[in-house]
Amino acid sequence: MIDFHYETDFNLKGNTKYIDWINRIIASEDHLVGDINYIFCDDAYLLNINQQYLDHDTYTDIITFDYTDGTVISSDIYISIERVKENAADFKVNFNEELLRVMAHGILHLCGYKDKTNEEAAVMRSKEEEKIKLFHVEH
Repeated sequence: MIDFHYETDFNLKGNTKYIDWINRIIASEDHLVGDINYIFCDDAYLLNINQQYLDHDTYTDIITFDYTDGTVISSDIYISIERVKENAADFKVNFNEELLRVMAHGILHLCGYKDKTNEEAAVMRSKEEEKIKLFHVEH
């Protein structure tokens, strides 16, 4: 089950199309959907989580807590809407595209993709682009 929670004024429009898309991403990676919670928040909220749970004192766009069991994807995925807006401006893409990239990024980590090395990051970027294209596929 995929749920969306809001700790900020931001709200997704058309939850069903996002849920369908996330289901397609997970299926395309030969995984199953467990319990996935997306929590949309601001920088301060995510910084607090970063400091409290990961001992990092930096802003970030996403933190993914992995509760996956085998191929069943379960997670709490925190996304800073402020960071997504800033990244969209920095990368010269629209906000919605950057939001899709970050949402897919969290799922891809849960499917086993990493991004610590240059090679891993290149694969991750390619997969993100592939999964963003799935958003516009109707089933």
